[in-house]
Order: sequence, then C-alpha cells, then structure tokens
Amino acid sequence: MFVEDLVKGFYDIISKNKILILVNYDVDAICAVKILQCILRFDNIIYVLVPVKTTTEFKNAFEEQKVDVKHVVLINCGGTLDIIEILEPEEDIIFFVVDSHRPTEICNIYSSSQVRVLTPPDDDENIPDFEDIFNENESSDDDIGSEELDEGGSDVDNVEEQQNKRRKLDQNAHIKRNERRRWDENRKKLLFDYTQFSYYGRSAAMLMFDLAWKLHRESVDLLWWGIVGVTEQYILGKTERMRYLKEVELIAGHIGRLCDSTLNHDDEENMSQSSISKPSNTNTHLRIESEKDLLLALYRHWTIECSLRYSMFTAVSLKLWTIKGEKRLKQILAEMGLPLAESRQMYNSMDLSLRKQFYGMMEKMSNAHNLLQMTYPSFMLHQGFKTRYQCADYVYSLVATLETDSRENPPTQCFYNTLDSLSRSKKDLLDQGIEKAKWILTNMFRHVQAALDMRQVILAGPFYYLIIQEGTLHSQHYSNPHCLMMIASFALRAQIASSHKTKSTRLPLIASATLNSEQETCLIVGIPPITETMPRSFFGKAFSQVAKNTNIEVKLKYFDSSIAELKTKDRPKFFDSLTALLS
Repeated sequence: MFVEDLVKGFYDIISKNKILILVNYDVDAICAVKILQCILRFDNIIYVLVPVKTTTEFKNAFEEQKVDVKHVVLINCGGTLDIIEILEPEEDIIFFVVDSHRPTEICNIYSSSQVRVLTPPDDDENIPDFEDIFNENESSDDDIGSEELDEGGSDVDNVEEQQNKRRKLDQNAHIKRNERRRWDENRKKLLFDYTQFSYYGRSAAMLMFDLAWKLHRESVDLLWWGIVGVTEQYILGKTERMRYLKEVELIAGHIGRLCDSTLNHDDEENMSQSSISKPSNTNTHLRIESEKDLLLALYRHWTIECSLRYSMFTAVSLKLWTIKGEKRLKQILAEMGLPLAESRQMYNSMDLSLRKQFYGMMEKMSNAHNLLQMTYPSFMLHQGFKTRYQCADYVYSLVATLETDSRENPPTQCFYNTLDSLSRSKKDLLDQGIEKAKWILTNMFRHVQAALDMRQVILAGPFYYLIIQEGTLHSQHYSNPHCLMMIASFALRAQIASSHKTKSTRLPLIASATLNSEQETCLIVGIPPITETMPRSFFGKAFSQVAKNTNIEVKLKYFDSSIAELKTKDRPKFFDSLTALLS
C-alpha cells in the first residue's frame, strides 16, 4: 500500500527497532541512502546497510540479515518484484519501498500490511483497480448448485421441479463461467498494459530529502545529495526534461530557504552528532546556486576541446567522428575567438576573461551550429571561494567510481567508495572519480567512432544492435550495466545522426558485451527510441517473452528489467527470436 505521511507512516515506525537497508548499485540510490544515514544517525538508530546488484543478492542479503529485523528499507530495489513471494518473510516483518523503478509490482501496491510503498504513484501510472486484478469470490458454482439441489425433496412429484432447477443452475453456471472468462481476459489485458513498459519515476534521493525536510533536519549537504540524485536521472536519460524541470522548481524553493545565510556550518558533521545546534570547529562558506549550464561533460575539470569532442551531445550534433565534424569543431572554436592553445589547456588555466565569456559564446554558437537545447537549468555547489562543483560533475564522478573494473576493486568496495565520495571530507575520491570519468568518456567516443567506421551498429529489422567484442581495447569496462547503457545511448544517437533514413529515429538499440569470459556469459541492454517523449522501454517485457518462447536461459536478475544476462553462445539465437517477436 502507498504511504501518504512519510513521518507517521514510515519514520515513526522504523525508529523503534533495528533496520535492514538494502540498496541498489546506482547513484540515485546511493544519494538516497546517504541522506537516510544522516537522519538515522541523528536519532542514534541502529541499521545494517547492504548493497545489492541483482535479485539473487537481494534474496541472499535478506536471508543473512533477517535475524532480529522487523523493518526493511528497500532503496531502488524490490519495487518491481513481488517481495512477499520472493523473500517469504515472517508475517511481522514490514518492507518499506523507496524505488524509482516503474511499474511498481501490483501485489506490493495492494499489500495490506507487510509492504509499504513510499514513492507516490505518478499521475499517468494507470494502476489497475483492486477488484479488476484480485477476485475474492472464487467459490465453486458446482458446489453451490449441488447444495441447492440437496435442499429439494426426493419425491417423484419433485423430479420435474429438480430438473427445472438443474436447467436454471446450468444456465447460471454457464453465465458465471462466461463472466469469469471475460474477467480473466480483462485482467490479463490490464496487467499487460500496466507492465508493458519499464521506466523511472521520481528520484529516491529527493524523496529522502523530503523526509529530512518534514523532520526539520534538512541541510545544504542533504539538499545537494538530493540534487545529485535528480541530476543522475536526467544526465543518464532516465527521465524526461519536463519532469526534471518540475524538480528544479521544487529545489529552487529549498535553496532559497537553506542558503539565505552566507555562513553555513559543516552540516554533514553536525548531522551525525546528537545536536545540530552545536557549531562545528571548521566553519565553511557553503552554498548552492541555481544557474543555467552547458551540456558539456566535466568542462570545468577538462580542456574545452576535449569536453566538446567527448560529450555525447556535441559529438552527436556535430558528428565529430567524421573529418567534416572535426572541421566544424575547429570552426566553432575560431568563431568564438578561442585560440587552440587556450582550448587545449585545462579550463582553470585559461585566460580569466575567456573563462567568463565562454558560456555566453557557446550559447550564441548553439543556434548557428544546430546545438539546440545545449543549455539546461542546473546547480552549483560552492565551498569556500575556490572549490566549485556542478551537480553533473558529481554524477559523472560517482558513476565512474561505481562502475570501476572489478579487477581493480570488488563491487562492494566500489559501492562504499562511491558513498564516501559524497562526503566533502573525501574530496580526493571525488576528484579521482572525475579523472576516471574523463577516461571513460574518451574511450566511449573512440568505441562509437570505430563501431560506425566498421559498420558494427547493425539493423536487424525492428531494432539496431551493437556487440562489443571481447578482446576490443578496454571492452571489460562495458561489463557494467551503467557503462553499457551509456555507450548504447551514444551509439544509437550517433547511428541516427549518420543515417539518412527517417525510420531510424523510431528504432531502439540493443547493446551487448562480455560479462564473464570464464563463464562465457554476456550482458544485454535495451535502449528505447530517441523519439519517445518519455524514456519508456519495452525490452523488459520482450526479453521475458523470448525466454518463454525459447529454451534459452535468459536471466532477468537486475532491478532494471531492460538488462539481461545469457550465455554468449545463445546470443545469435536470442537476437533472432527477438527480431521475430518484434517484427
């Protein structure tokens, strides 16, 4: 069931016992749990935090940690699963779901006691009514009929009367069976329509900030983490522009309230203490500013030329993988009056006047060079007079830290490094993440450029597909879902920009990369068409249908249903079956 009051329906309940928190491996979830940690520490509430990447880890974590646990908080995991059926918990255990994945499992929505959904339903979610999905009157018509017949006497005079009764009962049973069949057909249709597409709802991090606000425990740090969660959804294409703009309006109100004071104490340290009224020893000038920014990745921490070349938006708009595109890049720099020497050195080392004029110059160039919607409303974190980070900088850094090659760090260590990167005292981790992100973006551009040159983005009828072959330089980095999703989105847009066919804009793309070479498994992700106003994917349903129609073992174990795992040898057959299904 949905919880309307976050304080009474959630926090007042969990604050009485030890809590188990299961968190998905994504930036929004990590920002959400960071906010929740601060709130729980404020009230000295005991909790156990376990990161989970798949449904298998989800079940194992619950089994290992369920002793003495009465309340479980699920952050960006579990919302699309039938929690009670999968985990089979004791009846006194309550699950609180904070999950931005949609659609929410219908059994979780209509659970009367054990599952509480904190994320409010979207206006266009179209949740089926209870009576259309669950039939409470399933008594046997035959039993009812026999009872009524038994009530009649056994005299010969009653034989004709019993025959009439039997005839009427048979007619009634036939009518009821028809009604039941129509109800079943309508139920299947409603469930299919409801679960047909997978997409994302409101950021879990902003929901947790709402809780902090209602508890009067908000701070600049907590608001910033909420902003990073919202920005991750926008930068990675999980949410549409209009939803993002609505969140920006709400965030602006919080900024006006929290950042009026020119001096903010170290909120993060204070929130972990017993009282936030006690000032920290190290006061810092901390504030968040709302401002328009450019869709250029990490340009304040990079060179202008590299940021323009390796950002997906400008690379696709200018077709920078071509010779003509490279000439256009140099033309833009020349028209802005930006010398090559300046564009090839770090942004902070550029001439001060050029830095101040850069945003305005790019805004003017955007109309002349088909760089529409190059600007978007964003937020900047100022700490002191020199340290400044844009929220997208955090997103790229956190994704790069989270998706580090498993041969460098195990996934759990990557998760906790990402969590630590949000702390202002761990600035070195954030900066290391930014350097990794720059490397990933550079490598991604080169992969897409090579794929287009070698015609590896292949049209398979109803969709494009791209296979990143094992042995390709740095291909192991695409065994991570986030990186594979990012290169798939880049490749789809680049292919459409290179194609002269109108139909191509309406086609989705599937990307695949080796997951584990020893086990001979591969990862597959699906990206919806770029013409979709809302980024809704039908691949979760399609992957599930292929698994049913064939003998291919397709593991749909990720919380995003558009991600699948299978044996590499089954991949050609899987693509053939998917082509037949979608044609």
